[in-house]
This record gives sequence, C-alpha cells and structure tokens, in this order.
Amino acid sequence: MTNASKATARPLLEVQGIDVFYGAIHAIHGLSVIVNEGEIVTLIGSNGAGKTTALGAISRLLPIRSGDVLLDGRSLGSVPPHDVVRLGLAHVPERRRIFADLTVTENLEMGAFTVRSTADIASRMDEMFELFPRLAERRKQFGGTLSGGEQQMLAVARALMQRPRILLLDEPSMGLSPLFVERIFDIIETINKRGVTILLVEQNAHMALAIASRGYVLKNGMIVDQGSGARLRSDESIQAAYLGAH
Repeated sequence: MTNASKATARPLLEVQGIDVFYGAIHAIHGLSVIVNEGEIVTLIGSNGAGKTTALGAISRLLPIRSGDVLLDGRSLGSVPPHDVVRLGLAHVPERRRIFADLTVTENLEMGAFTVRSTADIASRMDEMFELFPRLAERRKQFGGTLSGGEQQMLAVARALMQRPRILLLDEPSMGLSPLFVERIFDIIETINKRGVTILLVEQNAHMALAIASRGYVLKNGMIVDQGSGARLRSDESIQAAYLGAH
C-alpha cells in the first residue's frame, strides 16, 4: 500500500438509489452514497437504521431490488461476491466472523484466497504483522482464543490481505474496551493514509465523525442528512440523537 493522497472528487464507490428488501419488509429506501477515492466516509444511525444491510448490499452479500452500485464506474449488479473482492472491494462484517478454529496465520492465508504466488502471500503477511504487531506475537494462536480487540485486528488484517482499493468496515469498535476502541480508530486512519479508501459503519458516531471527511445519517433505511464530518459532529440535532448530547 502506498501513502494516501488527499481525497479527490473522483468517485470510487457510487451507490445509486438502491432498494433492499427482507421478504416484504422494505429495509433500504433509495439509498445513494458516494465515496471518493482516498476518503473515509461514515454511515451513522441508530440500531436498526439499516447500516449493516447497506454494507451487505454494496458488497453483493444481499440482493438489490432496484438501483445500482458502481465500483470505479463499473456496475456490480451482476458480479458475485467473490469477484467483487477481486475487483478491489473488501468487507469486514459486524462481529468479525474470523475462523475460530484456524490460527492467526491460517486466517490471513484465507484472506489471500485470490493470490496465487506464495511469495506474494508471505510478503502481504509480513506487511500485516508490521501493521498489527500483536498479531505477529500470536501468529500460531487459534483465532477463537484471541481477545475481542485482537479478533477485530485479525478481521481487518484478513481483509487487507487482498490489498483492496476500498474497505467496508461494519462496527469495528463493537464490544471492545475503550483502550482497544482508540487503537482500532488509529488503525483505520493509518490504513487510509496508506492508500485505502474506507466506508465505515460505526455506532460510536462521535469517533467516526472525528476521522471521517464526510458522513451520511441513516434513519429507517433512508438518508436523512449528510455533510462533512465536522458539520455533522457540530449539529445540535445530530448531537442529541447520536452523540449523547442533551
């Protein structure tokens, strides 16, 4: 990964008016989001707002009823999830979902499933151990025996083994101690500075907006506000609803 340049106005990910259903339930209503190359963009909203569903639809894990998702101008509408990864989009799901019965090293190898060169896999793994020294210390340890914070690091590192252009992160701070929350957000900023564009879903709206260039507010499956991270963070209605202000 190379050092990130400042975010430009060139869209890398374009979500164009997508609708997502769970059976008869209309979960996502005409969602439109743009993530420019080099940005950190966050989706915030209360529990049940549709944030996780939105990420699942973008990464093709959930079907889209209407609308489209473009990655660098290419429609992902008919692209299967494993090929979405090959095109440069990686998704770290909610609750990590690492392979508990595999070692740290084996989890990282699984993340490089599209890479054919053994030397390339080894190089990428060295890069992950440099970025996540704690994983290097536990490389032979089974994933299920790691702490919650270590499992989150492993989930992120596994996704980065693909060297994605854009990383979707779903609630990376969920269930972590305050110390690990700080560490995870530091890691997110470091990854972005190394050249990876990020779309972040995060319940900790205060910290998400602090590192995001832009944000979208999702309510009942619809975008109800959007703007710079700084503007949303200072908005009194956003503070009252999502930042714990009264």
